[in-house]
Amino acid sequence: MASRLRHWADRAHQAALTTPAARAYLLAAAHDLADAALQGAVCHLDYQPRNWCAGTDFAVLDFEHMRPDARLRDLARLHHRIWPSAPHLEAAFHEGYGRPTEQDFDILRGLGAYEAATALVRGHECGDAELTGHGRTLLDQLM
Repeated sequence: MASRLRHWADRAHQAALTTPAARAYLLAAAHDLADAALQGAVCHLDYQPRNWCAGTDFAVLDFEHMRPDARLRDLARLHHRIWPSAPHLEAAFHEGYGRPTEQDFDILRGLGAYEAATALVRGHECGDAELTGHGRTLLDQLM
């Protein structure tokens, strides 16, 4: 995760999407992730409501990005992108899943930096102002 975050931080910097302070923050977050004990799991990597089919049963759709990764990657997307505007979903999730530990929250912060950097770069490359805006807003909040 640390090397991938450094890669995205460099891409964001090369595209002039980050300030020197923001780049320094992303690199510091990568350093913290390098020291973190990340548990592995099979992750969806686009785990959010648009890929859920909820009704009497629950299903997850769109597995094109699925691969082994850090266990908290799917939770990070929810934590940083979905739950800030839908705290009822966060409460319901934690009721069933359990609350993350303090160590998990530290890792989620580093994964938030990863989310911010990738959103900035992908949004910029795809001309997706909403995604770029999410990356910029999240990075500002984390800093």
